[in-house]
Amino acid sequence: MRRITAIGVALLLLFEITCCRKPPQTGVDEATITVYGFSVVKEALETEIFPAFQKHWVEKTGQQVKFASSFAGSEIVTNQILSGVKADIAILAIERDAERLRKGGAVKSDWHELPHKGIVNRTPFVIAVRKGNPKGIHDFPDLAKPGVKVIHPDPISSGGAQWSLLAIYGSELMKSERQTGNRDSAKALDLIKRIWKNVIATPGSAREARTQFETGFGDALITYELEALQLDDRHEPFEIVVPSSTIFSEHPVVIVDRDISPTKRALVEVFASYLWSETAQRAWVKYHFRAVTDEKLNESEPRFARIAHPFKVADLGGWERAYPDIIEGVWKKQIQSAK
Repeated sequence: MRRITAIGVALLLLFEITCCRKPPQTGVDEATITVYGFSVVKEALETEIFPAFQKHWVEKTGQQVKFASSFAGSEIVTNQILSGVKADIAILAIERDAERLRKGGAVKSDWHELPHKGIVNRTPFVIAVRKGNPKGIHDFPDLAKPGVKVIHPDPISSGGAQWSLLAIYGSELMKSERQTGNRDSAKALDLIKRIWKNVIATPGSAREARTQFETGFGDALITYELEALQLDDRHEPFEIVVPSSTIFSEHPVVIVDRDISPTKRALVEVFASYLWSETAQRAWVKYHFRAVTDEKLNESEPRFARIAHPFKVADLGGWERAYPDIIEGVWKKQIQSAK
């Protein structure tokens, strides 16, 4: 467990030990926690996690907690917080956005001190195709076939889009390394260039991209596994294609503590820690994220894909290398600028 403030320790003790005692006298019987999150965490938070925490907290302390929330692409959320919107917690698609908040002064504490180094859940990237897979798409290279229309969120605004680029590029690096012992960046560049020629729409977030695909637009969508499984829940006419090698995205939680009172911070810290509780982790799995606290929790979702050759951003040097090398060096400079 990470270190927290002295007041946070006191509230955590109350949270775990007491039954009906109110928190330290703050003069208020109600508090509001404002959460900003990248688009696809909306359902799990608003439908399951917020109500569960509210119920537990009022039972333990007598204090009512309300939640205010806002969801968009991770880059947009980060920019909003940097511009001054009032947020207490941010759940982001990429760690680079957490670092941007730190450099911008919105986050002063180290999110790596939270449980699991601040990573609250994860999910692999897959491909959604139309029912019957009429274009014969079985892996990332098939997205480069002539006539395939690909929907891909915009890497400028969407953290999911950046994960997708790493999934495509990294899969070719991992493939060449398995075959020859060396990573072939030229082949990886060639693949992502050929796929990008087939991209016909770049919505602002992973959720917006899914919505376009649901309306019948495009032949294939590169997306989070959880988004594809939510489509499956709705019995949409599509299929999930699992690439032989793909990346697991990892999503950090940060406390936005540039302007927060000690009492408010204590409550926010308790809620932040709650996101790794068994109740919350089960809720993440219910909405098709992979739990990070206990692999056995993931067994409750039999549709989770088995990835033959999974990898993480750490295998690409972490975000401190992956962003400048792949997002900027490959996509921005060699693909986007060429259009």
